[in-house]
Amino acid sequence: MAIILGSKNLTLNDFIEVVRNRKEVKLSEEAKARINKANENIKKIVLKEEKVYGVNTGFGKLSDVVIKNSELHKLQENLLISHACGVGKLFDEEVVRGMMLLRVNALARGYSGIRLEVIEKLIEFINKNLIPAVPEQGSLGASGDLAPLAHMSLPLLGLGEVVVDGVLMEASSGLKLLDITPLTHLEAKEGLSLINGTQAMTAVGALTIYDAIRLLKLADISLCLSLEALRGISDAFSEKIHEARGHKGQIQSAQNVRKLIEGSTYITRQGELRTQDAYSLRCASQVHGASRDLIKYALEKLEIEMNAATDNPLVFSSDEVISGGNFHGEIMAQTFDFLKVAIAEIANISERRLERLVNPALSEGLPAFLVKHPGINSGFMIVQYSAASLVSENKVLAHPASVDSIPSSGNQEDHVSMGTISARGARDILNNAYRVVAMEFLASLQAIDLREKRTLGVGTSVAYNYLRTNLEFIEEDQIMYPYIDKCHDLVRYGSLIEKVEEKVGKL
Repeated sequence: MAIILGSKNLTLNDFIEVVRNRKEVKLSEEAKARINKANENIKKIVLKEEKVYGVNTGFGKLSDVVIKNSELHKLQENLLISHACGVGKLFDEEVVRGMMLLRVNALARGYSGIRLEVIEKLIEFINKNLIPAVPEQGSLGASGDLAPLAHMSLPLLGLGEVVVDGVLMEASSGLKLLDITPLTHLEAKEGLSLINGTQAMTAVGALTIYDAIRLLKLADISLCLSLEALRGISDAFSEKIHEARGHKGQIQSAQNVRKLIEGSTYITRQGELRTQDAYSLRCASQVHGASRDLIKYALEKLEIEMNAATDNPLVFSSDEVISGGNFHGEIMAQTFDFLKVAIAEIANISERRLERLVNPALSEGLPAFLVKHPGINSGFMIVQYSAASLVSENKVLAHPASVDSIPSSGNQEDHVSMGTISARGARDILNNAYRVVAMEFLASLQAIDLREKRTLGVGTSVAYNYLRTNLEFIEEDQIMYPYIDKCHDLVRYGSLIEKVEEKVGKL
């Protein structure tokens, strides 16, 4: 069944269904009616030859320059051509699919004045999986993601480049290959309607938030395996402790731990082997929970923005076209900067647990660097180095982009959000964090196998068996990066979470 746009709010799960699972997209009849009505209003304005920003004027600092009706087609096409100034590597295909989906959803609100035909052409791109080639860099995040969205929109006219089945080619060739007819022209305001918005940053952020939610579950599982490997103390995860503070994310993380380690004989009680664990174990739910709460906030803001009208000006009637600033990405810039911190902290505390596993002074009797014959073997020594490198890199990436602004367009646009830089930073931190958590998983498996055999928890035993089916114990020094890569792919792209949740319930 297709995802219908314009009759109800798009959710993050809907977004993922289209962007990753290639579900078909259609417009609702209500959306079509709104779109046509707004377009009629734009046509009336053009006929009246009233000066309205974006309809018959220049843009930015040039907004006082009036454009003749005979030149409006050229004005809109020139806008796309001149604004396609992106640089750097191309966005992943799923990001560009997300940009197109979100732009269609914004235009379906019916405040832009764009023709239905233009929106349906973007939908045809999505449904036939024609991917415009969009460079990652070049957006200030206000007036929206101008450069990325210009690259996204050029192929509507048969211009620019596209990716078809992973192959980069001229847009004209790609459209022919997929039997898509380009638009012959753009009408009043249509170029502006295509590029005024936050859809690049929001698409990157949406994918990052979705994957961050999964990372949180994996982090609770990896924590529990490390807790068992280090004969950790369960008392710190008592329901009473966490209810006494009251933060929901913390309460949820501690509940996850209790479910996962239930029945484990590796786990100890306070005073049994020692009085307290180090913070990376004892305070893990407080740290994981803080990130959980922040990511929940980010999801709330994201889903509002996914359904927002971010065009400028907005068309309410032929007599009421209001120029404002809904394209400004500040709300998402700040949200994605918060997200960066939340994800970076998951990696930070995971690396500290990894260090405890490999360090013989901290590992409660495990051999140095988790190998049977340390000295001739270095074991997991450099695994920790690699994790430390990634968390240090994350600290640099976590610097907030939203506190920076460089004026543009002759100082008309004198405060910008840098929101796309925030979103890309969050994505890069997330990729590093997945690697770090995978390294913790790899080390905890090794550590458990070096202990005297006991009973794992009801949830951790599922995770252990799933991973051990594909990752063997390391007897002596091996080339380690294939093990790290394989563990990363298993935890990130495999079904570990689903298998664990089948046993213990939703995490």
